[in-house]
Amino acid sequence: MTIKSLNVLALSALLSLLAACATAPAVPEKDAPPPPQNLLGTTDELQLVAELSLGLAKTYGPEQVLVVLDIDNTLLAMEQDLGSDQWYSWQEDLEAENPCSPLLVGDRLEVQGALYFASAMRPTQPDAAAQVARLQEAGLKVIVLTARGPGFRLATFRELRRNGFNFWPNAWPPQQGFPEPFIPEGGTRHAVYEDGVIFASGQDKGLTLKSVLDLSGQPYPALIVMADDKQANLNQVMSAFSWSGTKVHAWRYTREDDTVEAFDPDKAATLWSELKPPLEQIQKLLGPDNYTLSPEAMREACAPAN
Repeated sequence: MTIKSLNVLALSALLSLLAACATAPAVPEKDAPPPPQNLLGTTDELQLVAELSLGLAKTYGPEQVLVVLDIDNTLLAMEQDLGSDQWYSWQEDLEAENPCSPLLVGDRLEVQGALYFASAMRPTQPDAAAQVARLQEAGLKVIVLTARGPGFRLATFRELRRNGFNFWPNAWPPQQGFPEPFIPEGGTRHAVYEDGVIFASGQDKGLTLKSVLDLSGQPYPALIVMADDKQANLNQVMSAFSWSGTKVHAWRYTREDDTVEAFDPDKAATLWSELKPPLEQIQKLLGPDNYTLSPEAMREACAPAN
């Protein structure tokens, strides 16, 4: 058994002990489980998230545990820096610092959509799909909550399924999702829930998830177990359910932290300069059915003085 495996098992045992020691109601029912608790944690191992979820399902029932997983840098990661979450964040920061930088792309959402179409993704760990399957086989509801917009649906489902993920069988009802897009509570853009995947369109993940549960007409679960590489997203989910009876076990997934830290903007910019012409040619010859790259308009602030 590896040190990492020992750490996973030790932490799982510790969590079980903490749950067992939770404060009981003043007049507990016979053999009633302890009340669920909120939890914040960090892990680089999806097995820990799976073990914790399975343990909670044994205590509270699988129907009372909803597992929510992020995609980018949690389940899957881009094969290269270009088009990755870290690339998108770099472009956002660069535009704020220097809107006339020659390294900026014309429309980063359009570019990212083209890159999702053209590029493959890899699992963050070799057994990622197997860990999700364990939860599904145990009868837990397991869904995806991604910041991606619905315009990236085709490429997203392609890469999920190519890497062995299928969330429809154990999706939160309705399993096929909602027939129409919806605007989440507090949101301004359309989100989509389809085949177990919520496309939040960059909006508050907590309020988006809460809106999906509300629209489903189903009772809230007792517990939500969430894994996401961004702490802000986990905080949003904990905040959204803070006034409900649902408790949240929020795990920041760190397996891709080193890759994010090693992001090379110059390498990403060079690769984009090489890929842009062929992507534009494909669009010109075959049409914008899978992505759209509009001409890059010069920003007004960068126009040369007369």
